Amino acid sequence: MTTQLDHQQLAAQTWFKQLRDQICAEFEKIESEAGSDAKFEYIPWDRKNPDGSPGGGGTQGKMNGKIFEKVGVSISTVDGTFSEEFASQINGAGEDPRFFATGISLVAHMTNPHVPAVHMNTRFLCTTKRWFGGGADLNPAIVYGEDTEEFHARLRSACAAHNPEYYPRFKKWADDYFYIPHRNVHRGVGGIFYDHIEFEKDADFDRHFAFTQDVGKAFLDIFPKLVRKRMDMKWDAEDKQQLLEWRGRYAEFNLVYDRGTTFGLKTGGNVDAILMSLPPVAKWT
Repeated sequence: MTTQLDHQQLAAQTWFKQLRDQICAEFEKIESEAGSDAKFEYIPWDRKNPDGSPGGGGTQGKMNGKIFEKVGVSISTVDGTFSEEFASQINGAGEDPRFFATGISLVAHMTNPHVPAVHMNTRFLCTTKRWFGGGADLNPAIVYGEDTEEFHARLRSACAAHNPEYYPRFKKWADDYFYIPHRNVHRGVGGIFYDHIEFEKDADFDRHFAFTQDVGKAFLDIFPKLVRKRMDMKWDAEDKQQLLEWRGRYAEFNLVYDRGTTFGLKTGGNVDAILMSLPPVAKWT
């Protein structure tokens, strides 16, 4: 890093790494339960700013297993200066283009079409303002209403512990955000999405940080349960075709509309880590 981390930045960075470790351990446990010895491979990467100075980096964790056809769980901590063009699009960066960002990003594509794919990320960003953002959303190729309800119920509970307005507000944000206009369809069955939860005082940092931690804990609680419920179900060629076509829609969203993809590419992030969200195999008819 080009600057020493302050206590807020260090606390967030430390939590995201801890959450990564917990999630990866649970996913490896699921693989073991299925008779697979698949493990995560961790690939560190360093980032350089345009002027050649150090700009942080991260670690890409990836696993290809029996249940998880492709899963990536990456953490990163980067800093530097936004380009003049991009700074105007970032909260608080218009008057000062310097930034700091740390976070975790996860995408899991599953072998069995009955097991939902999933996306989760949480992050802490600093410009002249500071805020948390993130969320989690479920992306099944074959939709089960009870799975959708269980996923949303767990996120609703996490939100309710902090603010009764969070869940309806952030659910709508996810519904609006995870939408593919050129297909006129949603990417999945939703979840929550939030951004620009700003603060100035340490007490506000603690409050918003606690909420972001609870989002991560809620994901770690509910998603493995859904995987275990569906991973032994039988599937056929028609199910697989439906999965592959759905993955094509998923790829379209991530390449055309996803803010995280744009942010990573615009700030010189690791391309492999940024595009880990793309499915291993997809089809377009």
